[in-house]
Amino acid sequence: MKKSIFIINASQIASSKGAKARFGEEMKELQIIEDGAVVIEEGIIKAIGTTEELLSKYSKEDYEVIDAKGKTILPGFVDSHTHFIFGGYRAEEFSWRLNGVSYMEIMERGGGIINTVRSTKETPLEELIELGRKRLDSMMKFGVTTVEGKSGYGLDLDTEVKQLEAMRRLSSDHPMDIVSTFLGAHAVPKEYKGKEEEYVSFIIDEVLPKVNNLAEFCDVFCEKNVFSVEQSRRILLKAKELGMKLKLHADEIVQLGGAELAGELGATSADHLLQASDKGIESMRENDVIATLLPCTAFSLRESYARGREMIDRGCAVALATDFNPGSCFTYSIPLLFALACIEMRLTIEEAITALTINGAAALGKAHEIGTLDIGKKADLVILSYPSYKYIPYHVGINIVEKVIKNGEIVVNN
Repeated sequence: MKKSIFIINASQIASSKGAKARFGEEMKELQIIEDGAVVIEEGIIKAIGTTEELLSKYSKEDYEVIDAKGKTILPGFVDSHTHFIFGGYRAEEFSWRLNGVSYMEIMERGGGIINTVRSTKETPLEELIELGRKRLDSMMKFGVTTVEGKSGYGLDLDTEVKQLEAMRRLSSDHPMDIVSTFLGAHAVPKEYKGKEEEYVSFIIDEVLPKVNNLAEFCDVFCEKNVFSVEQSRRILLKAKELGMKLKLHADEIVQLGGAELAGELGATSADHLLQASDKGIESMRENDVIATLLPCTAFSLRESYARGREMIDRGCAVALATDFNPGSCFTYSIPLLFALACIEMRLTIEEAITALTINGAAALGKAHEIGTLDIGKKADLVILSYPSYKYIPYHVGINIVEKVIKNGEIVVNN
């Protein structure tokens, strides 16, 4: 039986409302409750309002009481794009990048994704699970209550299944909710160099039918010298036929047409989008594709940021995620993500909160149950140690999360 919790005296409760993504101007709209309170029963939000209002209806004696005076309550953060199950690290490659070696050149040296593939193949399942558990514990301290995890560091059937199995096991015994994505089309393995179409057929014929019950989503790295638009279309159409929802790594390095493809196929999200075209942005908007932006990756790679401000102004739904991975973005720092989104990409603080809560939830097909502080939704919330949400980017790069409640249970006390 889950504990019942009554949070009172919060200086501020801030949240979007509803069960779907927020588009364009809607992303600025947060419902603010001063001197707020929340009642949680059986892991669900039972009531929300002012402290005075809820104290007149509910008795403190029936609950574990949290006095949030001087603090802020937000929905739990949703990190909707990560690669958190992997073996090995690539610190040497990071130093190469600092010395001016490009991402594509690192891949040509045998580094990049292929480097992590080798390490992940060699890492036993139980070790991957324990590595993943430690990373999830750290993510929760930053206020993340739901995370997406991708495979893609196997590029063969056995290792892809091993990664997805690690996520399945963690989802069953870790407080964090994990949404699994199959990303077998993350790179072309060396044994298929020059035979890329054969690898695409291998994924379609041999791998997808065996992993569709382990992953909710299928993703493809649609990029020059990786997988073409047509190859990506073939893989994603097969995944859709098998009942999987769709994502794309789209237009990260060159303007290839990945955003347009996401719109054409009705993908749930298109991610990265540093080079997305005007037509691609329009296609995402018209087809309700979530534009998931990853500013920590652009920062790490010294790339220009995606046009998040423009995407919102043109009516798109933008989500933010860390892209935590061992190579191009070895961080799951939510404070860094917020700072870059607000300072460098010029999102308002309200837009950034929406992007990392309800729009992140929508990018995972979970907006009906998480992402806002609405009655009947899961009690996933964050208590900040300051009296306003505006302190998140203001206290630059510092974690101000004091408590995290997941499914109605206190899982973090920082």
